[in-house]
Amino acid sequence: MAPPDPDTPCDDPADAARRRNERDELMAPAIRALLQLAERGELTTAHVRLSAHTLGVHIRTVWRNLARARLDQPLRRSRERFEVTDHIRTLLAYHRGNIKAVHGELAKDAEKAGCAPVSLSTLHRAIKRDLTPGDLAGLRAGLPASRSHDPHLRRPPTARNEEWEGDHKQAPVWVSADGRLVKPWVTWFCDCHTGMIMGWAVTAHYAHRGSILAALRSCILREGSYGPAGGLPTRIRIDRGRDFLSRAVQEALGVFAVQVDVLPSYTPRLKGSIENLNLAATSMFFSTLPRYVHAQKLDSRRRVGEKDPALTFEGFVELFSRWVHQRNTEHKMAGYGGMTPLEWWNSDPTPIRDVPAEDLHAFLLESDRSTRTIHGHGIRWGGRDYMAGWMTGRSGTRVHIRFQPHHVREIEVFDADNRRHLGTAYLADEASEEQIEEVYEARAERARQLRRDLRKAEALRRRRFKAVTTAGPAVAEGAMTRKQAARELRSLRPRRHADDLPADYMPRRIVPSSRWAVPDAPTSPPEENA
Repeated sequence: MAPPDPDTPCDDPADAARRRNERDELMAPAIRALLQLAERGELTTAHVRLSAHTLGVHIRTVWRNLARARLDQPLRRSRERFEVTDHIRTLLAYHRGNIKAVHGELAKDAEKAGCAPVSLSTLHRAIKRDLTPGDLAGLRAGLPASRSHDPHLRRPPTARNEEWEGDHKQAPVWVSADGRLVKPWVTWFCDCHTGMIMGWAVTAHYAHRGSILAALRSCILREGSYGPAGGLPTRIRIDRGRDFLSRAVQEALGVFAVQVDVLPSYTPRLKGSIENLNLAATSMFFSTLPRYVHAQKLDSRRRVGEKDPALTFEGFVELFSRWVHQRNTEHKMAGYGGMTPLEWWNSDPTPIRDVPAEDLHAFLLESDRSTRTIHGHGIRWGGRDYMAGWMTGRSGTRVHIRFQPHHVREIEVFDADNRRHLGTAYLADEASEEQIEEVYEARAERARQLRRDLRKAEALRRRRFKAVTTAGPAVAEGAMTRKQAARELRSLRPRRHADDLPADYMPRRIVPSSRWAVPDAPTSPPEENA
């Protein structure tokens, strides 16, 4: 049976190209094997015919390549081809990856040099052959786009509570909170080994260090509504967020001997577990809620469901809590043998370091770092009085207080001498809801007035320019006539000040009678005496 002719046209050009590439790749190993047989004196025509049949070429092609190899000549005759140079890479970066524009530049250079320009198809093939997708993306959009084409190594498997990752995530959903539409922030931590969401906290506005402390508390505790996953981790990876690097968070983690790995800026790939969780929450939960900010567009401005009533903040937190529970207990992960995160967590025999709840009261709060005294009105802190029933009979006791940032309605009180937790104190004189609403309304009105003033000032400052169709200097719009200019100058001209009047000037105080003789105003200046 004769071998197929490689030059015979086939139905699929891509299949023919693939066969040619395979033939070229296998030709060199086949020739080297035949040379070894020839050196031992065992080479026969049957060997050459078998190699030719396997490669799908004629037997004379194998003999010809074998002769070239004996003379240390290349098996294929190399031909000059167009290659991408540094100049072409610079042009690609200058034109933001526009290959058509780069071809125009090369054509102009060839015309000046008096040689034939390279064709556009040849340039496309050379760029596809010589540049990787990452290089081309980097020349078009920069380094972040180039890094998206890089493979990333996976960390070796560890054990539960060995590595946690934490982050803030702004939910892309409009939620009604206190009469305003806001996009809440979620602060959470996940276990890198099991994929378990350890704990979370939701804030109606911007996340802060109090959100981190509340989320850490829900991660560590395993009693009551918390758990079953929990305990202290060995290390936590976080980014360089100001809230994560605050003194309160560093103290809370340092006291429990938890190693904190602060990652470099703009390196989300180094905490891939929490970043994947952020993406999963967006695609699996946030996108299904009403008033999703990235919903499909009806036209250039309107989106689907943008007029629907928004969820309340309480409803959002309830739905989010259900989704976290469902993902931990029902979502089967392919990378973990079809097990849920909770099943994978329970199958790990690694011991858990639990922390008593009273220790969390002491360390997952921020310290005031000063000594207070219980007096007749309770404890004075921050210009406010805090009172509790357990303070009865403790007037004059020196105490330390710890509090959760941005949640100052209650504080935790500790004895200053033995550091024993005495109890929780609550704000004594708290304003009513009506008073708080009046304060918010007054602030909003002040902000609206300030915005109006700023917009008016910006309108006065803004200058418009005429549209042009040819190159030339910018010409200000708003040409006026001479009468309009004179009228505006008269309106802007300052009036004569009282200090500029003559010293003996006396203003008229009474209205003259009709019988009085009043001199007329002079029509021309009096003549000077010669």
